[in-house]
Amino acid sequence: MLDTNVLMHDPLCLFRFEEHDIFLPMITLEELDSHKRGMSEVARNARQASRELDALASGSELNPKDGIALSKTGKREALGRLFFQETLLEVKLPAGLPQGKADNQILGVVKSLREQHPGRDIVLVSKDINMRVKARALGLPAEDYQNDKTLDDGDLLYTGLLPLPPDFWERHGKTMESWSQGGHTFYRIAGPLVPALMINQFVYLRVAQAPRRCMRGSARSPARPRC
Repeated sequence: MLDTNVLMHDPLCLFRFEEHDIFLPMITLEELDSHKRGMSEVARNARQASRELDALASGSELNPKDGIALSKTGKREALGRLFFQETLLEVKLPAGLPQGKADNQILGVVKSLREQHPGRDIVLVSKDINMRVKARALGLPAEDYQNDKTLDDGDLLYTGLLPLPPDFWERHGKTMESWSQGGHTFYRIAGPLVPALMINQFVYLRVAQAPRRCMRGSARSPARPRC
C-alpha cells in the first residue's frame, strides 16, 4: 500500500515495484487531488501521478476487482497489478488515535487488509518517518520508498577528487595567467583538460619524490651507511 507522499515524491513509483501488487486507498486519492494545484514540484508530481492513474484506469473493459495490469501503459518492467479501494473497510485503531486524520485512516486500511487477507504480505510504503513509526507501533510492517535511488553503495559516489596527469603543466602551463586580488593569488589556464573540470572540484598533482641516496660513512664509521 502506498502513502500519498510516495506518489508526490515520485509520480512513476507505480511502476517501480516489479512483481508486487499495489493498493491505493481512497483517502490517498483524495489527498493527491488536494495537492495538484500550484506550480511547486509537489504539485507537478501530483498532477503527473494523477495522469498515470487515469491512463491505467481508463477503459470500460476493466474490472477493478481483478486489478489493473501495471504494464498496461507500456511499462513492461511492472509485473504487478493495481487495486483501488472499492468499499468502506472497517477501521479498528486504538482509541487514542484520531479517526479523522488521513494518516490514521491509511493505517486503518492497512490493518483491515491484513485481517481480510492473512495469506498475503501487506506492507505500507511511506516517505513519512513518523507514519512508519506509528505503523510499526501498531504491529504493521512499513518501509521507506527507496526505489528511486540511483546508487545503493555510497562508495560508488563521486568523491570530488581528480588527480592530474603527470604532464599537466607541460600541456597547460605555457599560456597560464596569474594575478593577485584581495590577498589571494588566482590562476587562469587553458588546455585540453579544462573543459572537463568542474567548479569547486579538488584537483591535485602527485609529485614523484626523488630517490634517497645513501652515502657511505666517514672514516669514523666506515662500515655504516647513512642516508
